[in-house]
Amino acid sequence: MIETITALITRILSNPTANVVQKRLSDSYSAVLINLYSYAFLSLACIWFACQNNWLQYSWNYWGYVCLAGMLCTLGSVCLIKALKYGELSVLGPINSYKCVVGLIIAYFMLGEIPDIAGAWGVIMIIGGSWFIFDTVKEGFSFKLLLRKDIILRFCALFFTGCEAVVLKKIILLSSVGECFILWCFSGFIFSLLLMIFMRKDFCAVSKKDVGSIFVIALCLGLMQYSTNIVFKHIDVGLSLALFQLSNIITVFAGYYIFTEGNPVKKIIGTVIMIVGSCLILI
Repeated sequence: MIETITALITRILSNPTANVVQKRLSDSYSAVLINLYSYAFLSLACIWFACQNNWLQYSWNYWGYVCLAGMLCTLGSVCLIKALKYGELSVLGPINSYKCVVGLIIAYFMLGEIPDIAGAWGVIMIIGGSWFIFDTVKEGFSFKLLLRKDIILRFCALFFTGCEAVVLKKIILLSSVGECFILWCFSGFIFSLLLMIFMRKDFCAVSKKDVGSIFVIALCLGLMQYSTNIVFKHIDVGLSLALFQLSNIITVFAGYYIFTEGNPVKKIIGTVIMIVGSCLILI
């Protein structure tokens, strides 16, 4: 129990911290490059641990899950960093609560699952809470807002990371928390490199003053993912994702105090409503 609570608190704190530094660096470097360097740091830290393990014991199906997780992780991270470059941290963070709504929609079309009353109220609360947040931007809560580049990228990021969470849970069940984390680091680096080649992005070295920032991102991402794996081991994915939404409150405060983003009270109210809605859907 103590391990799970510690991991949950670490997850809630590390995610918004990484987002703050990613947003700062996004003005100077491409999202793919930031992601590549972050996972390069993590991969270097995992080499010794990786060499101690017998990876030949796992089947091709297992490695298929690893590759899928790496691809989803990379796409989600790059979309998120790009979104942070164009939008406000305190607006984009709470949108993560829509991950629960996306899950309901996918379950309806693919599995024929119809949400119960609590789930329906959860969707209404998430939409209502987002009205408070979106009402603080120029477009307001409108269709025009959904066409903004940062909003589209943020929704893409939550879709990819939501799918990734399910795949990671499968990997943990087939191996362990530590092995899943090691492979997450290496697969994130490999797919970031492949995406950089595919998108024909220029590789460049980060300046000396930004190396520390990349290290902070890598450290926060490492803490975030390892703590996530621990939580997934003990708690169902749905409930875990609902609890992770608590980090959205920290994101709103960070946006206000660090990037001087306005209307913090309205955003906090909207965020709390969306968190309650997420819990109604997933618990």
